[in-house]
Amino acid sequence: MPRPVARVLALLELLQSGGTRTVTELAGRLDVDERTVRRYVGHLVDLDVPVESVRGRYGGYRLAPGYRLPPLMLSDDEALAVLLGLVAGRRAGLTTTMGTASETAAAKIRRVLPERLSRRLDALLGSLAFTDRPGETVAPHSTVLLAIADAVSHHRPISIRYTAADGRRSERTLHPHGVVAHSGRWYVTAADLTADEDRTFRLDRITEVRVLPGSFEPPAGLDPAERVLTGLATAPYRHEVTLRIQGTAEQIHTRLPAGVAIVAELPSPSSADPRTERWSRVELRVERLDWLPAVLASLDRPFLIERPDELRDLVEALAERLRNSARRSPPHA
Repeated sequence: MPRPVARVLALLELLQSGGTRTVTELAGRLDVDERTVRRYVGHLVDLDVPVESVRGRYGGYRLAPGYRLPPLMLSDDEALAVLLGLVAGRRAGLTTTMGTASETAAAKIRRVLPERLSRRLDALLGSLAFTDRPGETVAPHSTVLLAIADAVSHHRPISIRYTAADGRRSERTLHPHGVVAHSGRWYVTAADLTADEDRTFRLDRITEVRVLPGSFEPPAGLDPAERVLTGLATAPYRHEVTLRIQGTAEQIHTRLPAGVAIVAELPSPSSADPRTERWSRVELRVERLDWLPAVLASLDRPFLIERPDELRDLVEALAERLRNSARRSPPHA
């Protein structure tokens, strides 16, 4: 939430607590000057909130007697959108360590819904099925997520305590560029001033965030999501695979997503038939090779294996199994 909006809401909360609040008191509580308080009061008045100005030595601002914020009102479509968003968010890992918050929020919404709509939504959620299995989700703590997001928004340097995959702990100074949610995990892309390089850090491995004084200018044209996907695709693994596949990057990514494979379309030879599809170079780093032959077959596109030879053997073995299965005759009844 933008800081001015948050302070306007904080002003409303102070006035709702009752009594008359002086401008000096409100300015101190909101950490702004008195002129800004008057501007915030104007915002509330523009929203039809009845703020009264009290003149005199002990004057200030107060809410008109009997005023209360209106209850939360949702249409059928809005209630459906909120509840489905909470369900999808839990499934995709878009939650924090305060994971019960999404469940309690959904329960609060359902409690205030009309019975007719509540029954229909229960029927939908009870019959809803997903075509993919939920992946492993590792959620960060909400305080870590919010502090880093605020630093990204305001270009503020931060200091973090980080635990690497091998258990090593370190304290690092970062210029955070973006927060990315991918495959059930949260990441922050940043310039790591401690190591003098660009890095990607998992938020669930960050135990403490401290905002540092000053600010920084983020690099122009930076795409945090692309950096995370490229980092995952180039991380060190057991096998390095290089292929050439006839097709565009978009076509290849339908079976080999950007988080798994780096695809570079190759220029067409000057003598090539313009009707012939160009080839692409594909690089992967994987722990296992046994799943790749079936994926390559599902692409249904010509391909060449540059490395490793072990993958070539696995593709030939799959082709032999398919050939043998195709030649079998069904047993007689």
